Amino acid sequence: MGLPMSDPTAWATAMNNLGMAPMGMTGQPLLPDFDPALGMMTGIPPINPMMPGLGIVPPPIPPDMPAVKEIIHCKSCTLFPPNPHLPPPATRERPPGCKTVFVGGLPENGTEQIIMEVFEQCGEVIAIRKSKKNFCHIRFAEEFMVDKALYLSGYRIRLGSSTDKKDTGRLHVDFAQARDDLYEWECKQRMLAREERHRRRLEEERFRPPSPPPVVHYSDHECSIIAEKLKDDTKFSEAVQTLLTWIERGEVNRRTANNFYSMIQSANSHIRRLVNEKAAHEKEMEEAKEKFKLALSGILVQFEQIVAVYHSASKQKAWDHFTKAQRKNISVWCKQAEEIRNIHNDELMGIRREEEMEMSDEEIEDPSEMKETEESALVSQVEALKEENDSLRWQLDAYRNEVELLKQEHGKASRDEDTTKEQQLKLLQQALQGMQQHLLKVQDEYKKREAELEKVREDKLKIETLLETLKEQQSTVDEEDKERDAIDGQGNESSMSRVCACSQEKEGPVEKTLNNSPVKSEREALLVGIISTFLHVHPFGASIEYICSYLQRLDSKICTTEVEVLMTRLQTTFKQELSGVGASLEKKWKFCGFDGLKTT
Repeated sequence: MGLPMSDPTAWATAMNNLGMAPMGMTGQPLLPDFDPALGMMTGIPPINPMMPGLGIVPPPIPPDMPAVKEIIHCKSCTLFPPNPHLPPPATRERPPGCKTVFVGGLPENGTEQIIMEVFEQCGEVIAIRKSKKNFCHIRFAEEFMVDKALYLSGYRIRLGSSTDKKDTGRLHVDFAQARDDLYEWECKQRMLAREERHRRRLEEERFRPPSPPPVVHYSDHECSIIAEKLKDDTKFSEAVQTLLTWIERGEVNRRTANNFYSMIQSANSHIRRLVNEKAAHEKEMEEAKEKFKLALSGILVQFEQIVAVYHSASKQKAWDHFTKAQRKNISVWCKQAEEIRNIHNDELMGIRREEEMEMSDEEIEDPSEMKETEESALVSQVEALKEENDSLRWQLDAYRNEVELLKQEHGKASRDEDTTKEQQLKLLQQALQGMQQHLLKVQDEYKKREAELEKVREDKLKIETLLETLKEQQSTVDEEDKERDAIDGQGNESSMSRVCACSQEKEGPVEKTLNNSPVKSEREALLVGIISTFLHVHPFGASIEYICSYLQRLDSKICTTEVEVLMTRLQTTFKQELSGVGASLEKKWKFCGFDGLKTT
């Protein structure tokens, strides 16, 4: 088992490949003259102490870089490198804060001392947890030591010089997920987060604006000072804030109420000043708008004149006399002037469009009159015309914008395309004129419909007055008819008695008297008898609906109007009375045939 190191430079070669100074088993450097700038493998850059990752995690070796591994001789075992042509051993994803590795493929006779001897060269080992199934877990002190231990993955280990199967094995080193590592990593992250929050808090406190000065406490002297400041326009905002703080603190009491009232009165006196200032600023703003609009229109006029000069110079009569450089300059100047003019024209059109929108909003805000049910058809047509009017207005604005865009494209296009652009412009202008004419027609139709609506309203008022007069005349005629019916009823009763006396002699006079009586048919006579019997049972009277509901059980074809007309004709037999007060007022019919016999 105890085999001396036959090749002391093998371990030095392996440690040099890892980027560490080669160390012996006793902790002394194997090569005292070791120069980290010299690499023993081709393709590996020299070691620099300032390289990123040294002391934490060494930078990963590119996969395409060839790595040459040497035989490593230890005190009680020997490590043979894997075949360089084989792919590198697979590893799992590195857990956060990993300091523990899984080592598999250990010899059956391997002990913790042998494992410690092999892996303590990678760094300080804190704990080894060995299993009976030829694997173990090794926890290092730092994270970068795990990467050094992964270098040994794939090596074949042999204990001493024995060739027994129990004394050999192939190492497989991989990352292991341990709760201790995760806990330490989370603690470290929390500490870094605390430090970051502390640093941000310090930065915020450094850039935080200073606190406002504290408000003085109320006293008679301070009250007089604040009262004087409230009268001064320049110190009003500061003084009114102090007054507000005093009131919120509850400094107002019966003794100081007069002082606070005088200060509040002083604050109220500033309202007129503020309103006047606002009105003055609004007036200045309106004047500035008008001035800007006038100046902009004047500038546009001058731009149009300049563009007209360029266009006249571009005509063939004058264009042929200029040189090529002069023509180029004139065309460039013309394009620039047209672009600037179009920009200013868009700005002026936007201002005018905003004014039109404001005016239309004011018109829309005017309260509309309530429309009657009889006028619903005309009102819907008027609303449809309004919507059509608005849509035509928007279409008109869209055509204006299209015309302006065509003007811009016309200015930017070459002279060969001038004819087509002019034709399109003419077509759009014709369409615009047609839309304007259509808009005028719609407005005229809208006015006509409004006039028709007014006429309908006047006709409706006239019809209502006529209806009222007709109702009054009808009421007077009904009263006269009732009086005549009462007189005719008495005469008919006398004639009926006469007709009954001579009914046995002649049949003709009987039919004549029947034709003159209020009961004109046998059916009506049957109805009179049934109604008389029903009302005789109800001495306090019954409503016409109650009577009709009883009669409809006998004959469903009987209607209320027929019964009511029959009872009104027989005023000596039936009479109508009003009972109840106010909303409970009800008309009831009573049987008065016996009273009629007494009077006759």
